[in-house]
Amino acid sequence: MDAYVIWFIVAIAFTVLEMFTSGFAVMCFGIGALFASIVSCFAGLNAQIAAMVIGTALSFFLVRPIVLKFFSKKEKEFKSNADALIGRAAIVSEKIDAAAHTGRVAVDGDDWRAVSEAGDVIEKGTRVEIVNRNSLILTVKK
Repeated sequence: MDAYVIWFIVAIAFTVLEMFTSGFAVMCFGIGALFASIVSCFAGLNAQIAAMVIGTALSFFLVRPIVLKFFSKKEKEFKSNADALIGRAAIVSEKIDAAAHTGRVAVDGDDWRAVSEAGDVIEKGTRVEIVNRNSLILTVKK
């Protein structure tokens, strides 16, 4: 069997193996093997191995970053649970007063302990915005 056929079979094997992995790393070796297959038509074993190494290195540093940039999932940050409350509106259900250590807000039927961001007093019934969460205590502003 000719050397170019062997290198081509190796390139196909790396390509198939890439289908079962992620990150486009194994495919870089397949590209290197494809380079070696082409060089095997013109040069000996040392040049083929050099082509494999150079082709793999080039694909790792030039092709892989481009592929990862365009094909990786870029999901927006998804806030869940209590973190999803940040930025939402709430109604003060108990006067917020830092001096008296009082304050509660209602959000979607749930009642949360609340403090004012600026430290000011916020009267019951006032509409506020939730700006932060520390454990079970919400920080709000008018």
